[in-house]
Amino acid sequence: MSWYEIFPLVSTSFILISGILVAIGWRLIILKKRDAHEKVMIAAAIAASLFFIIYVSRTIFIGNTTFNGPDDLKTVYLVFLLFHIVLATVAAGFGITTLTLAFRKRFAKHRKVGRVTSVIWFATVITGVTVYVLLYLMYPGGHTKPVIQAIFG
Repeated sequence: MSWYEIFPLVSTSFILISGILVAIGWRLIILKKRDAHEKVMIAAAIAASLFFIIYVSRTIFIGNTTFNGPDDLKTVYLVFLLFHIVLATVAAGFGITTLTLAFRKRFAKHRKVGRVTSVIWFATVITGVTVYVLLYLMYPGGHTKPVIQAIFG
């Protein structure tokens, strides 16, 4: 297994773990287990942050992966990828807001925003795993230059 395969597998694993932890955290708060909810949600945020750090590092030093599937699916894939990127960006903003509200003990607002954040995050996780499956399992082989190489030659 090469670095081109290891980094995406690890980063996708972290995003999946984050989604599972958010689901567990949601269940814990329904059961009124606030301390456990807080710990699990912080762990989910850490897992999501690790994903982001690995993703950005991979993009800078190794490069991204291009879609290597059939040409007739490329437009559909790119629209799906754009949808995932927009979801992930919105989810990150909502996630930071939700965590900030919790740390400031503004629980009424945290509860309302947190529900929306969780749903957006679940969609982000599902679309992110789908992108991984398409790029590395179904249609492997596409690769671009690392950003650092593209900039500095």
